[in-house]
Amino acid sequence: MEGFKFHGIASGIKPCNQLDLGIIFSEKTASMAAVFTKNKVIAAPVVLGKERLKHGVCQAILVNSGNANCFTGEQGVKDSVESARIVSNKLEIPEKLVFIASTGVIGQPLPMEKFARGIPLLIQSIDSGNIDNFAKAILTTDTQTKKIIVKSDINGNEYTITGIAKGSGMIKPDLATLLVFICSDIKIPSSVLQPVLEKACDRSFNRISIDGDTSTNDTVVCLANGMSQASIKDKVDIDKFQKNLDKVLFDLSKKIVKDGEGATKLARIIVKGAQTPEDAFQTAQTIANSNLVKTALFGEDPNWGRIAAAAGRSGSKVVMEKIDLQFNDVVIVDKGQWCGKDAEDQADIVLKKDEFDITLNLNIGKYEDYFLFCDFSQLYVTINADYRS
Repeated sequence: MEGFKFHGIASGIKPCNQLDLGIIFSEKTASMAAVFTKNKVIAAPVVLGKERLKHGVCQAILVNSGNANCFTGEQGVKDSVESARIVSNKLEIPEKLVFIASTGVIGQPLPMEKFARGIPLLIQSIDSGNIDNFAKAILTTDTQTKKIIVKSDINGNEYTITGIAKGSGMIKPDLATLLVFICSDIKIPSSVLQPVLEKACDRSFNRISIDGDTSTNDTVVCLANGMSQASIKDKVDIDKFQKNLDKVLFDLSKKIVKDGEGATKLARIIVKGAQTPEDAFQTAQTIANSNLVKTALFGEDPNWGRIAAAAGRSGSKVVMEKIDLQFNDVVIVDKGQWCGKDAEDQADIVLKKDEFDITLNLNIGKYEDYFLFCDFSQLYVTINADYRS
């Protein structure tokens, strides 16, 4: 990919010499699009990020883990601005072209002395950095880095889309506890990039659930610096780019769910035959967020009554006598009737897999939607009980 540099170092924000400060730098000013959390409690970098998005351009992104810089008042915003100022001075670029993102513990002030020391070291050694160091520097409770690279072309001119994400807990649509950074060397104006990114997020990060919580720091940023020969010129080009961006974001969202805190199963709930699009979405979301469904999946128990009950309380139109339910291709409920022990025994086998589909057909309309979600294990409780200790 043309014109992007990545780096990550240990600056002392996190203990034990863990990587905790990362940077993305584009050699050329890039078009920018971004999507943020819908939580009404937002972190200082989100406040600043929304302001920087108005410019529609960016050249550097500074990310720290270990401290969310949330519930830190006016000083938190000032600290984000100061961090951006240090980056802009060291890179010799305008301050408005520096974007800030943070993730970690809520309520603690940023240790600015560590930023003052760490940012110059980060930038001085940027040429020796790599994308893997950056991917490690943005992690919190994640057990693995998350990276996707897709190559494509427009009229024979090749371009690349690279996506890096973090996210493992506090995951629910709108968005999740996630930071996502997408870089491409394609030429596309920010006015086109923004709706493309929003659409891609809606079908990926807004269709996943780990624990039903929405973070204060969720941010998805996309930069396109136009340094390849590929350029968006018409709707055909936009549609092709959209398809590739959709793939990058969907694959990253799947990695996030698979790496859910304490997760052992990746499930997709598909709701068919809903009366309205809203009913299809709401039914799938309610099932994906159900703790009783999640714990049943961990126990490898095809407790279909919990799924049906979640659908019934979702607020969508549901007619009990019309419901069909299956695990992969094993039908366990047919027109509201249990299919018996043999069917349940076959469903038991499905639930021993690491990944599977659950399909609920309401049989009262034509609309369909889905969610990706994971199970709940004892380890989830342990991770979050010990998070700040």
